[in-house]
Amino acid sequence: MRIVACLNGDRRPGAHPALPVSVDQLVADAHAVVEAGATGVHVHPRDARGAESLEPQVVAPLMERLRAEGPDVPVSLTTSLSAESDPWRRYDLVQRWASSALPDSVTVNLHEAGSVDLVHLLDDRRVAVEAGVWTVEAARILVATKIPVSAVLVEPTQVTVAEARANADAVISLLDRARVDRPRMLHGADATAWPMLEAAASLGYDVRIGLEDTMRLPDGAEAHDNAALVAHAVGLVSATA
Repeated sequence: MRIVACLNGDRRPGAHPALPVSVDQLVADAHAVVEAGATGVHVHPRDARGAESLEPQVVAPLMERLRAEGPDVPVSLTTSLSAESDPWRRYDLVQRWASSALPDSVTVNLHEAGSVDLVHLLDDRRVAVEAGVWTVEAARILVATKIPVSAVLVEPTQVTVAEARANADAVISLLDRARVDRPRMLHGADATAWPMLEAAASLGYDVRIGLEDTMRLPDGAEAHDNAALVAHAVGLVSATA
């Protein structure tokens, strides 16, 4: 089972005192979460102003530092339209990522415009794609297009736990019926983050946790940092096994 630490997401700089934004902070945080038990990291690259960016000149220095100084675990990057709202410009930016500084994988949200073309580009570049499936409709895209993906991320965005679990169950049911055999991850956000992590662990799915998904521990207390979230997740996963 993978335990992926999602270090920053689209949260604004300063949203949490320990939110890593700069390359230095991200490298240090990657080491901390791996020491806490994470087996991979997921990052939203940031420019000098702290804004999300897929620009080659932002991605390359981050990946070069993580490769040279970071822990020896897989690194995943986002391609969310929150980082680049124009799907055609996003395609161009990813196409121009340096071959020497590519991530191990990227997440592609299948409900977003241009997602299928982007998956094919990444496959051509030999970058693994983890399909972000937020809805049953997104799962249908995955099944209908038969695009090459290394994993499926079931990502319910509903605010309440009951609604998030109902959406996740509907997505999982469709994937099962279509015999989609890729490894799966299930995660929520904020109020649903910990319940979805526990559900994922009980299903034997990969899990993820970090300040992208929640800034609080299950008891509602603010987490000190990403490493604290990961350490708690490791304990929950161990208890479920």
